[in-house]
Amino acid sequence: MKVAVAMVLGTYLCAAADNLAPIPLTPKKPVTDEYTGGVKIVDDYRWLEPASSPEAREWSNLENARTRGFLDGLPMRPAIAETLTRLLASESTRFSALDFRGGTLFAMERQPPKLQPFLVTLASPDDPGSARAIVDPNAIDSSGATSIDFYVPSLDGKLVAVSMSKGGSEEGSVSIFEVATGKRLPDSIPRVNGATAGGSVAWNAASTGFWYTRYPRAGDRAEADLNFYQQVYFHRIGVAQDEYALGKEFPRIAEVALDSSDDGKYVVARVENGDGGDYLHYMLGPDGKWHQITRLSDQTSISAFGPGGSLFLLSHKDAPMGKIVELTAPAFSLASAKTVVTAGRSSIDGFLPAGGHLYVQYMAGGPSKLLDKEGTKSERTIDIPPISSVGQMVRAQGDQLLFESESFTEPPAWYRYDPATGQAIKTALFETSPAGFSDVEVIRQVAISKDGTHVPMTIMRRKGTKLDGTNPTILYGYGGYSISMTPSFAARRRLWLDHGGVWVVANLRGGAEFGETWHEQGRLTKKQNVFDDFIACAEYLIKSKYTSPEKLAIEGGSNGGLLMGAALTQRPELFRAVVSHVGIYDMLRVETFPNGAFNVTEFGTVKERDQFQALYAYSPYHHVKDGTDYPAVLFLTGANDGRVDPMNSRKMTARLQAATHSDRPILLRTSSGSGHGFGTALNERIEQDADVFAFLFDQLGMNQPGKK
Repeated sequence: MKVAVAMVLGTYLCAAADNLAPIPLTPKKPVTDEYTGGVKIVDDYRWLEPASSPEAREWSNLENARTRGFLDGLPMRPAIAETLTRLLASESTRFSALDFRGGTLFAMERQPPKLQPFLVTLASPDDPGSARAIVDPNAIDSSGATSIDFYVPSLDGKLVAVSMSKGGSEEGSVSIFEVATGKRLPDSIPRVNGATAGGSVAWNAASTGFWYTRYPRAGDRAEADLNFYQQVYFHRIGVAQDEYALGKEFPRIAEVALDSSDDGKYVVARVENGDGGDYLHYMLGPDGKWHQITRLSDQTSISAFGPGGSLFLLSHKDAPMGKIVELTAPAFSLASAKTVVTAGRSSIDGFLPAGGHLYVQYMAGGPSKLLDKEGTKSERTIDIPPISSVGQMVRAQGDQLLFESESFTEPPAWYRYDPATGQAIKTALFETSPAGFSDVEVIRQVAISKDGTHVPMTIMRRKGTKLDGTNPTILYGYGGYSISMTPSFAARRRLWLDHGGVWVVANLRGGAEFGETWHEQGRLTKKQNVFDDFIACAEYLIKSKYTSPEKLAIEGGSNGGLLMGAALTQRPELFRAVVSHVGIYDMLRVETFPNGAFNVTEFGTVKERDQFQALYAYSPYHHVKDGTDYPAVLFLTGANDGRVDPMNSRKMTARLQAATHSDRPILLRTSSGSGHGFGTALNERIEQDADVFAFLFDQLGMNQPGKK
């Protein structure tokens, strides 16, 4: 397969396309804003913000046509698209998002070339052939535009609540299906899953109804507030009028997750104050009343019910690496909680109570570790592949554990761990891929950031790769929201590696690779640390002769798109090409948009002097300098993105096109059928990847005969 890929593309190696159309007319229409401290800032492209504006829409269409003309004119693109189709559309079935309820195993099944995953039940994790479809978006909508946001089975496993949305919008409504027949009940609950924050459902003990998160409906609040003020309601099956349960006192930017105990006696509501990692917890018990059981100052976050209704919480109170505490029913008092896992040298990334065991997932700078703790008696390390990650953990029968694991070279697989034997055995739920990586080595290296911090990165390269500074290299980063860059499998990387490429993933501050302190050092007024870390990784790769500035590309998305904007404006000479997906670039205006308000707890606000100064100091849109030789840039955005408004990409594109002194292209690709990336159909993902790789092959000279 690998040889065939190289030969197909080799047939098309030729000079880069030079038929780039002129930049659309983009007038400057200055608007002046005054910020904290009397600072006045001029915005020339405010007119590109409203998507409903005919002028902005026409400009975006012209930019799209210009980008399509350039990318479609690259002679290697058809072969790249063909190869990606072969790699991605022929991957085996993958099962994810498992859940055991009422003796039934549920899962989401991805079955290429079908465009969307669908909900199934399985007889066991050892019998994938028993999969039976319950809800299939491909049958509901053959275009691939409809996707499942999430599902929650009833406690007896006989019904399942499913949120579905269209076009990657994530604006989901919940329907109820009979598991035995797949029949959809008449009930339909709108605005459960929002474009700005996810939704959640928790069933009652009798499986006659459920609590759910609800956004305001038209007329409930002003139009500007319809994507805020998430609350909790109860829906009884067959009853039209739902009951308010909780949330009138929640913050405007509350994000709520619900969960039921196994017996349905208790329901916990975990309320996050925006996206910054601050949580409250409320408990509903048999008395029918909700009680607040934690405060923001308690520094608790993820939660899980254990046997007998005990609630386990992850706490960072005086424990930057995390500790696990147990709150017992019925009081669920944090003051009398017992610490069951003390803080250690590695960061706690997740946990799952099962029977008398507590399974704890640790983060070791990016890769995972998995431990089995049996009360205070014993602690055992569960064997997992090296430099791999542990994803979802699910209680199986008794105190057994099902967990998903993958690495940079091995596709995801589900394992069953039995504490009686201490062995983790791969089940039949594993993915296979036409892309093999036996000729690839994965190594860990460390860069030294500006302040002396050691920043790890993972490097993928073919064995025998020469360190002579000529290797085309992609450096990927994120650095935010306590999200760690863990080992993950991606067949698309095979295409890059087969053409002499090196793939690098950086573990930057802002993530949780080394606990909450690592996160704190990359948020609010310390956000510049993230960019310094990333730049240090780039400099390491150049100094160590992996690559050179002419052969170095960088890629990131969302918060990682902000990283791309900061890197290219702060050190444009370091990079030859930039690929930035659904990024944030105007850090002074972002909080005025619905989802941007949720980001204030992570980024800060222009309303506070020190935070405004930090935001203004790195805001990419405001640090584009006229006459600078900028690298080639491909901005990608989705018209239905409710998390990062596409205006960011429009404005940043316009500003860079006006400012750059180089002849390298600044391109904007807007997809009309996608959003922030969730629910994107397989065919659109392949087209997007083909555009990205064609752009990078062209810009890094990988399309020239005799070059890598």
